Amino acid sequence: MLSDTPRLPTVIESFFLLSMITFILMAGILYAHLDVHILLICTVILTMLFSARCGYSLTKQIDLIGDSLKEATGAMFAFILIGMIIGVWILSGTIPALIYYGLNFVSAAYFLPAGFLVCCAITYATGTNWGAASTIGVALIGMGLSLGFPLPVIAGMIISGGVFGVNLSPVSDVTILASATVGSQVQQHLKSLSIVGLPTVIIATVIYYFMGNYYIGMGTTSVNHIVELQNTISHIFQITPIVLLPIIITLGMTLFKVSSQIALFCGIFCGAIIAIIIQSQPLHQIFLSLNIGYHIPSGDPLLDKLLIRGGIQSMMWTFSLAFIALGMGGLLQHVGFLRVLLKRILPHIRSTFSLVATTIFTCVLGNMATSEVYISMILNGSLYKEVYAERGLSPHMLSRLLNEGTMTSGMLIPWTTAGAFMTATLGVSPFVYAPYAVYVWLVPLITLVSVAIGKTVLIPTLSESL
Repeated sequence: MLSDTPRLPTVIESFFLLSMITFILMAGILYAHLDVHILLICTVILTMLFSARCGYSLTKQIDLIGDSLKEATGAMFAFILIGMIIGVWILSGTIPALIYYGLNFVSAAYFLPAGFLVCCAITYATGTNWGAASTIGVALIGMGLSLGFPLPVIAGMIISGGVFGVNLSPVSDVTILASATVGSQVQQHLKSLSIVGLPTVIIATVIYYFMGNYYIGMGTTSVNHIVELQNTISHIFQITPIVLLPIIITLGMTLFKVSSQIALFCGIFCGAIIAIIIQSQPLHQIFLSLNIGYHIPSGDPLLDKLLIRGGIQSMMWTFSLAFIALGMGGLLQHVGFLRVLLKRILPHIRSTFSLVATTIFTCVLGNMATSEVYISMILNGSLYKEVYAERGLSPHMLSRLLNEGTMTSGMLIPWTTAGAFMTATLGVSPFVYAPYAVYVWLVPLITLVSVAIGKTVLIPTLSESL
């Protein structure tokens, strides 16, 4: 029944709706293997019916969906730019050159740990795991596949390095957002994150070393094939250090805090110039690569798998998924379904371990419900801020848990904007690469185990932080 004044949903309505959304998505994807887009459409319709029960007219609901999409315009536009940059960087020889040179210097035995640490360093320096995944990440996929590593393993390694870097980088928007949401100082926030983050990097590096040696032992590739692949690349493209200029400019601009959209535009423009001058590509091929990606077969099945990709059209699956998911997330956020449920649960949480576990769990739930890491982070930070203060826990403890809960799970859920972006960029679903994203699931696990055994150094009190 519609009313002039919309009301907050009841606890029962909120619980039932969120349970149904979770069940539809998880059962549909994991067991029935249905298309996630149509499943999300079903959850949007269900959410709209419940919103109507709370007094929201169809016009008002569309406005709320529009507000959510407006807030995510930058991320949505980034999908388009990344598709363009991958297509033109392959045509210009930038990505082929990275693969060519990388195969000369990267040992198969150390590929996974070295690649993980490279992703950690680049994402830490630039503050963006999206940019690292779509540049260095794409090149690492080429190298890894050439060395015989399975795609899910390589993708998991790239995701792990990206999550570490974006969580602990002082120039990351996630760092700034988590700190601002709960009122903690950035330096204290980063110090709190490093307590678990830095030891976990060492553990993950060791795991990736042994994982890499396991796949080498399987004998999945040969030196001769790598040489043949390099010869094919050098036959098709002019391989020279000059073709690396687009990626150097893009990462350099990002490092100096230039807007990511501007940096990507410059990378696209530079790639197009290199393609014309160095690779002697005509203008119509450049336009085709920007729209449909690189599409010229080489005759080598592995090389074609590495290079025939990119373009705006390759990102449309991701773009449409994010569009639908953000619409549902906007309704859930503004109507108040998740907020009502959490406020009812919080008074019953007694122990510090229960509070920490619930915080991480609701961050995951927020990602699943709203499909956006930033929304989940803001929502959970606002809900828990007073609770942590009342219990004498420091703000940077909460801001750290927001990072550990939202950024990690956001990369492992296919219908979040982050998960959808990584699927389109790396070519594999989060459900497939999740077991190999060692750092991603190890961080919250170590936090929970540490708190459970009473390591209070990991849960600083308010007085200790002053």
